[in-house]
Amino acid sequence: MSREYGKLTTTSYAVLGLLAIKPWTTYELIQQIGRGVDRLWPRSRSKLFEEPKKLVAHGLAEAFPGRVGKRPRTRYAITDDGRQALSDWLATQSQLPLLESEQLLKVFFAEQGTKENLRNTIGALRDWAEEDLAMHSAIARNYLAGLGQFPERAAVVILTGRYLAALADTTRRWAEWASTVVESWPDDIKTAEPDWAAFTAVANLAAPPLPDASPSIRPASRDASTG
Repeated sequence: MSREYGKLTTTSYAVLGLLAIKPWTTYELIQQIGRGVDRLWPRSRSKLFEEPKKLVAHGLAEAFPGRVGKRPRTRYAITDDGRQALSDWLATQSQLPLLESEQLLKVFFAEQGTKENLRNTIGALRDWAEEDLAMHSAIARNYLAGLGQFPERAAVVILTGRYLAALADTTRRWAEWASTVVESWPDDIKTAEPDWAAFTAVANLAAPPLPDASPSIRPASRDASTG
């Protein structure tokens, strides 16, 4: 039966998950968050210094004072109650995924700016995607060479790793397509002709195929939506 552990957040469970792998200092936890967890849950960086102490207060982690050189460092380890809490959380219903991208938001309102601004925004997304792909490729090569950080977790690591790499690859391919489309537009974006073939391709993703054709009647006004 699931227990109630007070006001724990998803970030709390992210830290608890890391402690389930091995004990860490707060500094080491921040490093591990930056190595991948924040790509799945960006909010995990928020108030991170407070989370280990909160887990200790709930009896889900233990604190072991020590020193690194002359500096005091506290190492945190998960307790049996902490493992149970983590297991209970893994069985609960999750929040729906959210996509957050300032670049895509700028693309959505691109007709209010210039074509050059739009080119630069798409280029920035492409650059991010290429850098992200390079990082995931390097991590995968390390595991294949027997140099992965957590070889005992390789089966699980590649589940999220492949998803994140595929997301970056999709973004890169989208940026290449979007750059080609925008390049053919006039300088006044508001007069650009839509790529109706792209509308058809999206419509066919989850429904019976439609013939390739542009609409004969176009709405005079539209709601501010992505679909």
